[in-house]
Amino acid sequence: MRLGATIFSLGLVAVVGASALGAGCSNSDEAKDRGDGGDGGPIQADPAPYGLDTRPSNTTCKAPARPPSTASVKLQQVFANVDVGNPMMMAQLPGDGSRWFVAERNGKILSFPVQNPPNTPREDLNIENQITDLGSEGGLLGLAFHPKFAQNGFVYLSYTTGTDEAIVSTIKRFTSAAKNGTAFAAQSDVLSFNQERAGNHKGGCVQFGPDGFLYASFGDGGGGGDQFKHGQDTNTATPSWFAKVLRIDIDHGNPYAIPSDNPFANDTTEKKKEIYAHGFRNPFRFSFDIGKPGREGTGELWLGDVGQDNWEEIDKVRKGGNYGWSIKEGTHCFPPNTTNCSSAGLIDPVYDYPQPNGNARAVTGGRVYRGKAIPELVGKYVFADSSSGEVWTLSFDPTTGKPVIVKINDSGTGGTFTSVAEDADGELYLTALGNKIYKVVPNVKPPASTFPQKLSQTGCVDPANPQNPASGLIPYGVNSPLWSDGAEKERYVALPDNEKIHVNADGDFDLPKGTVLVKTFSIGGKRIETRLFMRHDDGDWGGYSYEWNDEQTDATLLASNKSKPVGSQTWYYPSRSDCVSCHSTAAGRSLGLELGQLNGDFVYVSTKRLSNQLATFDHIGLFDAPLGGAPETLAKFPKPTGDGNLGDRASAYLHANCSFCHRPNGIGGGGTDFRYATTLPNRKACNANPENGNMGITGAKIIAPGAPEKSLVSVRVHTLDTSKRMPPLATSLVDDQGSKVLDDWIRALTSCTPTDAGP
Repeated sequence: MRLGATIFSLGLVAVVGASALGAGCSNSDEAKDRGDGGDGGPIQADPAPYGLDTRPSNTTCKAPARPPSTASVKLQQVFANVDVGNPMMMAQLPGDGSRWFVAERNGKILSFPVQNPPNTPREDLNIENQITDLGSEGGLLGLAFHPKFAQNGFVYLSYTTGTDEAIVSTIKRFTSAAKNGTAFAAQSDVLSFNQERAGNHKGGCVQFGPDGFLYASFGDGGGGGDQFKHGQDTNTATPSWFAKVLRIDIDHGNPYAIPSDNPFANDTTEKKKEIYAHGFRNPFRFSFDIGKPGREGTGELWLGDVGQDNWEEIDKVRKGGNYGWSIKEGTHCFPPNTTNCSSAGLIDPVYDYPQPNGNARAVTGGRVYRGKAIPELVGKYVFADSSSGEVWTLSFDPTTGKPVIVKINDSGTGGTFTSVAEDADGELYLTALGNKIYKVVPNVKPPASTFPQKLSQTGCVDPANPQNPASGLIPYGVNSPLWSDGAEKERYVALPDNEKIHVNADGDFDLPKGTVLVKTFSIGGKRIETRLFMRHDDGDWGGYSYEWNDEQTDATLLASNKSKPVGSQTWYYPSRSDCVSCHSTAAGRSLGLELGQLNGDFVYVSTKRLSNQLATFDHIGLFDAPLGGAPETLAKFPKPTGDGNLGDRASAYLHANCSFCHRPNGIGGGGTDFRYATTLPNRKACNANPENGNMGITGAKIIAPGAPEKSLVSVRVHTLDTSKRMPPLATSLVDDQGSKVLDDWIRALTSCTPTDAGP
């Protein structure tokens, strides 16, 4: 039995299976592809080889330029021709801005010249055989060049090694004999320690401070709620390096010496002398405000600490400081229902921000800008969030001292950001999973926005009656829909004329620039929202939400998220960053458009035919190459509430509702992989301990065979607590039918190694 296969389905999909034959184009799940001919009655559809005879011409519905940003700076993708895989961070040699060195998560160090395109990369180090990536937050995490690299050729790497059962965090030194960054070798151990058996909170940042000492950060060991009790463990008999920032003198001693002014320099307890500061949950990235000649910095250490369920924080770290975890999360008592927690001896963050509406956030950290290309940015801290794909500047009001936050990518260009890097001139760059590097650049005064403010102006609907699609749109549906609080959905794809779809090896569709995906949500027959998901000319995607008016005559573009009562429920309109946080690069951006989801029958209203979607797409020439077989030979996801193997149906449900976050390099916490094609033993979920808290359930597992009540994958689907609910965004009601399929399957499980004939 398969249990899972991933691809993003938060997208624009609706399914009609063979069971819809006599009922027009609705299924018994939450989705409804309108096929009623406009009068609400069923349409009689005849089985046919193809639903459409020709590809419609699309002259109106094409992705326009992004709405102009109102910030003074923006992100611009750079080095798009350089393949850097999944970069965790990048840096330049001290005093040499001619090359970038990129640390890939899989254990490679690549470098490429800044000038002279095509910037051909070279491989300078490969330690893949030493890397344990955990499928979550492990791998090669940090890189720091020695300040005297030109003399000694030293680079220091922080990574996880060992096995999934015996994880080790280590820092090792490698040497470039040529002292130019080529052919690193001759590794030597600096420090290492045994990790907890959890896939998250490994920290892994290493940086040299202005004092010449090497600093390193590590998380609390993983899980949730500080379950291993490392957050405040400096006063025990055997403190650890968990939840700490360490500081060591790498130029003296063997393999290092302890700086004489370290807070515990004279303590005799093992693993205590190295501690510089503590009380962190997962200090993923930190940096020093060192500055440049003539643009000197403060020397302060800035750190981004990933929160639990409610708050992310930015800290200015001082020697000997206690930053509160797990007594506090940000400036707030932890657990959240705790009141009057003692703040004695604790240092609050300089800024913390919430995780709204249950939407996951995970602060990456950043750097203070000391470049010269953007004078108005000097002295401001630029930081990112890896889950939401948002990037902000942080400064402080000179009168009140309160934080001033400005989002610099409010018009899109988001990513699973992994670091903020600084070049030799002090200019800032961001790395993101999925082979992306961005630069922070000045934003010239933008022209007045021409982005359509009304749905009727988009070219994707009939302007005379926006309830009808434009003639160039192609309807489609999915076999396993994402739960959207019971809303009915209509879904369309609009491709630029003469452009075609490429099918990736995993079955996901790679859609051309200019593509627009259109999805309209209705409740009780009344339209609530239409979302447009567009692939812009920069190659990346943006999501835009239009709110329908009560008269149902048009819909208006929303600038940010919004909640609104609709009947007896509350409807959530996602922000633009919400859209790209779920439609992430890890899932291929578009959700639902893949072989397994579209391999099914669909009612084509215009021709009154019931036909297989893949056969139809192929027949009208939408693909750039033959599919490689008839639909019956290709992947096909079952309808979760239909007939057939229970395990396969549960797999399809998890794929549509969970895998867009929970998959390799996804933003979901832990190392779970809920893609449909992933077998149950490889999902890292069955009988696996939770890594983000047990929700107060004794003996909780991610999936506990035979016990839905102890399976967090079930409990989270059932809960109405938005900070713990899954899917995490834009849902407030329980999917009774889908959750029953999931629970029935878990009850039927007797082990974590079912056979193909199993439940």
